[in-house]
Amino acid sequence: MVKLKRFLPHLLVLAGFVVIALAYFNPVLQGKEIYQSDIVQYIGMAQEQSDFRKQTGEEPYWTDSAFGGMPTYQLGAYYPHNYIKKLDSVLRFLPRPADYLFLYFIGFYILLLCLKLDYKLAFLGALAFGFSTYLIIILGVGHNAKAHAIAYMPAVLGGIVLIFRSRYILGFILLSLAMALEIGANHFQMTYYLLLLVICLGIAYLIDAFRKKILPHYFKSLGIMVVAVILAIGANATNLLATQEYTASSTRGNTGLTINPDGSSKTASGLDFEYITSYSYGIAETLNLFIPRFMGGSSQEDVGRDSEVYNALIKLGASPVQAADFAENAPTYWGNQPFIGAPAYIGASVLFLFIFALFLIRGRLKWWIAGASILALLLSWGSNLAFLSEFFINYVPLYNKFRAVTSIQVIIELCVPVLAIFGLYKLFSKTEKEEIKTEALKWATIITGGLCVLFLFMKSVFFDFSGGGDSALIQQLGIEFVRALKEDRKAIFTSDTLRSLIFVILSAGIIVLYLKNKISDKLVIAGFALLFLVDLIGVDRRYVNNEDFVQARQMEQPFQQTEADRQILQDTSRYRVFDLSGNTFSSSRASYFHNSIGGYHGAKPGRMQDIFDFYVSQNNMEVLNMLNIKYFIVPTEQGGVQAQQNPDAFGNAWFVENVEWVDSANEEILALKEVDLQNTAVINNEFKEILGENIGFNADAEIQLIGEQPNELVYRTYSETDQLAVFSESYYQPGWQAYIDGEEVPHVQANYVLRAMNIPAGDHTITFKFEPEVIETGSSIALASSIILGLVVLGGIFYGLRKEKEEK
Repeated sequence: MVKLKRFLPHLLVLAGFVVIALAYFNPVLQGKEIYQSDIVQYIGMAQEQSDFRKQTGEEPYWTDSAFGGMPTYQLGAYYPHNYIKKLDSVLRFLPRPADYLFLYFIGFYILLLCLKLDYKLAFLGALAFGFSTYLIIILGVGHNAKAHAIAYMPAVLGGIVLIFRSRYILGFILLSLAMALEIGANHFQMTYYLLLLVICLGIAYLIDAFRKKILPHYFKSLGIMVVAVILAIGANATNLLATQEYTASSTRGNTGLTINPDGSSKTASGLDFEYITSYSYGIAETLNLFIPRFMGGSSQEDVGRDSEVYNALIKLGASPVQAADFAENAPTYWGNQPFIGAPAYIGASVLFLFIFALFLIRGRLKWWIAGASILALLLSWGSNLAFLSEFFINYVPLYNKFRAVTSIQVIIELCVPVLAIFGLYKLFSKTEKEEIKTEALKWATIITGGLCVLFLFMKSVFFDFSGGGDSALIQQLGIEFVRALKEDRKAIFTSDTLRSLIFVILSAGIIVLYLKNKISDKLVIAGFALLFLVDLIGVDRRYVNNEDFVQARQMEQPFQQTEADRQILQDTSRYRVFDLSGNTFSSSRASYFHNSIGGYHGAKPGRMQDIFDFYVSQNNMEVLNMLNIKYFIVPTEQGGVQAQQNPDAFGNAWFVENVEWVDSANEEILALKEVDLQNTAVINNEFKEILGENIGFNADAEIQLIGEQPNELVYRTYSETDQLAVFSESYYQPGWQAYIDGEEVPHVQANYVLRAMNIPAGDHTITFKFEPEVIETGSSIALASSIILGLVVLGGIFYGLRKEKEEK
């Protein structure tokens, strides 16, 4: 009974999190699913492997359906002995996306408990973190892996804090499990940002340990953490090793190419500065953390029929329906980012408490939170603070592997609520002087309220509300329309600034009442819980609400066959399709039905991206033929699509009579436009020792594909002489093995992206099998690590129970 009473508050909190998560995403209770654009694209990419899995019960680890072929390591592949994924499935028992919101809550709750806060304050902090607008928005568009990784960040920090507090066993268990789950979420950009946050935390604790002369404890704690993280890495070994292997061949790796199609130089390894910083927060735009639509909100907002935009369109001759349609998607955003789905709003009340806490809290907690937040803020400015971004891209390991630097603001969204809740903790502390609390309240109100008042009365002095696309709108609709649009932007700015001011006043009022002993600490918590929910959910629902949910069938089968698809699918041979009806290289629609040359992925095969940039985007038919593009899907004048057959596609494999030897990736890709690709293979000199220089050729030789599945291709060949065959399949050496009549033989890279191999004279069966050693190696490590981790957890539980019994 005593034990139950001790855990009852936490059980009630968990129940509360379940109820709140389901209440926000209540359509899931009707069996509906949220329409997530990125998940729709993922379904298209993963359809072939999903079908193969259902038909055979096996995992292919390769898909032919996108980019001419690629590993499925980043497409939800199932790995043996991935017990961390099973644990994660248990934790995500709610329907999606309520499961991720629940994880947000529980992870942050654990962190605040580890920081020795009362469960009521921890509950309040979890609400502030979970409903942070950015965290809800990424669920709306389908950045599930990102949300997944963010959700486990607080628990990782909680484990670190426990270890530093000398709770070694509990901290070790929490850190190892949370870190394993964090890595298993498979969004390494978020995990990398977590590492930056941990470094800030570690520096603050190191300085504190030096001042207190407890460095041995610090380094002992560090050693325990290293072991916990190693176990977490080991439990995810298969995914990590496979990802590392594929990264080298992806757009995040080094293809060896150092030129662009126009001849200019390009970054050989990693992503370039412009791509990394293409989404950079404006310095002033940062204020939308405090005022939600400080710069107009999302790229498209509903300004309504009473807007200036609506009236301007009516004056221009638009019908009421046309004007209303435009007003529903008005370009109100006037920042510099190419697109924004919603502002990264943290909450006026939360930020008020954060500022309040800065004047109350002293010591390492304040400094690691403030330091990490400032670092994240500066890095999120990207090209707007170019020297810092350039330094990190050039000198900080792995930083150049990730794009969209605005994402690093997740650190701010995690840190700010922590310090904000500690502000309340200090407010309730009886040891803190009343004068200090009053002074902190004064400055928090002056800073936050003063900003709002300043913007309300001086907005026209500071801003002209001009957006990057206004010049085009002037040409299309005239200057008077743009003036009307600016007035609507100004109205949005004013409305949300006034909104934030109201929440600041209410927040300050609650604290004033407490300081005057008019209300209790419980009422303060209840008051701020209400403010957080009204404030944050009010903004969240603008962008993610019940209208985003559809019937489950629409997400299960997001793409419907067209007449063009049906016509192409009648052809049962092996070929590829190039969809020209939409975003040709960034859509997985064609991948859902066919083996496509396009697809949708954040880390495309690097060499296929190069081929697209140099040739496919220019409709170079020779290159399209060598890629075995047999069908094009093209738009019609009536708005539909139709299939066009390409009779000149080279097919699945062909023999060549010549080799163009080259010395570099640059020469290799440029040679593709100089040679007859059906008769000549372009091959790097590094493979000359394997192939030899004497290439035989017999015009009567035959090669035919006789069996296919994603991870195995079988050919029959006949030739009176030795031949060199080129296969219209992506070259990916760490995994694909070639066999002639069951005997393993080498194969090489040809034509920049394809495979080639010597075929001896006679009748032969050629087999390509995808047999990635990394899966077997990683699975063995994962099994051993999971066993050790499981034993540690059980041992820790046993030790804790025995210690509690001895104390009694």
